[in-house]
Amino acid sequence: MFIGTLNDTSILEHIHPLIADALRWVAAHRDDAFTPGQTITLHPGKAVVKYEAAAMGPAERARLEAHRRHIDIHVPLTSEETIGWRPVSDLKNQLTPYDPEADIVFFGEAAQALVPILKGQFAICFHEDAHAPNIGAGMHRKFCVKIST
Repeated sequence: MFIGTLNDTSILEHIHPLIADALRWVAAHRDDAFTPGQTITLHPGKAVVKYEAAAMGPAERARLEAHRRHIDIHVPLTSEETIGWRPVSDLKNQLTPYDPEADIVFFGEAAQALVPILKGQFAICFHEDAHAPNIGAGMHRKFCVKIST
């Protein structure tokens, strides 16, 4: 998992140019009005941004998830969001079969680390990163960017 700020994304050009491009878009549009559930296509078939209004909950109830075809980027817009993390290679308790259409699988283990992501920051979750988003209290709004690999 890679953590950074929306003010400094230059290194991401070397990791994946679509990640850097998507985060520049997020930085330019984070204060715009969106409808929860709205999806913005940045690059057809390659990068989308989902605007979410999500209820947060305690870490004990958060389920780790992982993806095989997409990189997830979580960007809290209204308040801090904690994301649980653990390497996929460490997981043995698969709760659901991998769903190729939704590109998601859930696991039963607890997160190894809890990482607070502040407003103005982002967390990039690669295929190797099992992650449990939306840990905290109350409701929040966020962008979840999906980059196809």
